[in-house]
Amino acid sequence: MAISAVHETERMVVTRIFDAPRELVWRAWTDPKYVMQWWGPKGFSSPACQIDFRVGGKSLLCMKSPDGQEFWNGIEYHEIVPHEKIVSSMYFSDSKGNKVKPAEYGMEHEAIDGAYDVTLFEDLGNGQTKLTLIGNETMEEATKSGQVEGWNEILDKVAAVVAELAKA
Repeated sequence: MAISAVHETERMVVTRIFDAPRELVWRAWTDPKYVMQWWGPKGFSSPACQIDFRVGGKSLLCMKSPDGQEFWNGIEYHEIVPHEKIVSSMYFSDSKGNKVKPAEYGMEHEAIDGAYDVTLFEDLGNGQTKLTLIGNETMEEATKSGQVEGWNEILDKVAAVVAELAKA
């Protein structure tokens, strides 16, 4: 399994190569029962996950810190190419999906209005899949705010889910 973070001046890019077919990685990424197993960095759990996975659909996810604080995120889907690409925008929300300012969770960074996150799923052959996350912050901002570290911890958890799916 390879981990890398590519430094760009424009956008955060985090990649991971999974030893599993693209369909399994896609399922782990989009099925709520699996998303609840990996949503949030190391030590966090996900007590709630609702996904309306379609263009125009919205998802509502909760991650809970080890000290019990809940952080809610909403996701809106703008483009979905099955097993290849998801274009979405993510924002902090309350438990009902209403947008809130990151400061309400004690965070300084702001999402960039009108900017989308892109998740790519690339079949590398030999049963391997490359997942690429392209965020809406610069790599420097994402590193400072802990997003790069957080996404790599999340991808560690995704890898464990994918490994279990591959055994089935």
